[in-house]
Amino acid sequence: MNEFERLGFGLGGLPFLGAARTRSVCPENPGGEKGAGGMAAPDPEKYPFSPAAGDLGQGWKVSPFRKVASGQTVTIMDVAGPGVIQHIWLVADPARGRSHVLRFYWDGEQKPSVEAPVSDFFAVGHNKFAPVNSLAVIVNPASAFNCYWPMPFRKRAKITFTNEDKDELGLLTYQVTYAQVDVPENAGYFHAQWRRAVTDRADPDYVIVDNIRGQGKYVGTFLAWTQLSDGWFGEGEIKFYMDGDKKFPTICGTGTEDYFCGSYGFPETYSTAYAGNVLKHAGQNGPPKWSLYRWHIMDPVCFGEDLRVTIQALGWWPNGKYQPLADDVASVAYWYQQEPHAAFPDFPGLERRWPR
Repeated sequence: MNEFERLGFGLGGLPFLGAARTRSVCPENPGGEKGAGGMAAPDPEKYPFSPAAGDLGQGWKVSPFRKVASGQTVTIMDVAGPGVIQHIWLVADPARGRSHVLRFYWDGEQKPSVEAPVSDFFAVGHNKFAPVNSLAVIVNPASAFNCYWPMPFRKRAKITFTNEDKDELGLLTYQVTYAQVDVPENAGYFHAQWRRAVTDRADPDYVIVDNIRGQGKYVGTFLAWTQLSDGWFGEGEIKFYMDGDKKFPTICGTGTEDYFCGSYGFPETYSTAYAGNVLKHAGQNGPPKWSLYRWHIMDPVCFGEDLRVTIQALGWWPNGKYQPLADDVASVAYWYQQEPHAAFPDFPGLERRWPR
């Protein structure tokens, strides 16, 4: 068992000791260095929240938060490897989540391997807070985003946060916990990609992700679905085209609610270890909206050469026939692969990301 495997990434691995060492970056230790936490001394110009510690001085919660100006990009992690990120806790504003963008860069790459609005990355759709209680992602009231996807890196890990909102973000805080450990040759890099489109009734396939090249594992889907037609929307099948598939996929689901581990629609919200429907918005102040996640933790979709994932927007006509839909769908796809990854589509501007 190597040191990476000894980490275990779960309850069963906890008894096994080794040479890995835990580090964490946060506003109180932005570099994650050993013995460097809580070193800030009160200075309102450098640490805007430090006046609260003015009577106590250095070591007393001088720099627990950051402010992010409109249009500003801040680096929340930039550390040398090898290592693996084990947990991210981040607090921002869910109601402005589509205005805030996370990007992750592995080993000095110029294009990000993760690029998504903050809220959608953590399975919160439509800028509408909803609690999530799963293994990979946990969202707690009132604005606490958590994820536990293991994210190995070999040379460097860099995470940035961009505020594209017109207003300053008055409070951003985070804790990124990682282990310093050698990474095996066969460990892939974590990727996540956000997309959005209105489906076409003539061809209502929504592309969750495509153009993935090389060997990898697809590990999760999040959909923020906005209905633009009355009635039920969830008859569409998810399809995984892999390793040279053309017209027909290797894996084909049986319906949208089936893929998200439900049945006979989504009569109520649920949040489980691997799947959930956490938002059932009945159309007040806008069209009906749903936030749906499915984590392939116990059943990753393994591919060797390439992958494309689609889902149909399909409902019912009153005559009992399937009805192709023109619905507004946004998604995050999550997968592991070796670098380099194929180029992502251009990231949409804020006006194209903002929910209805």
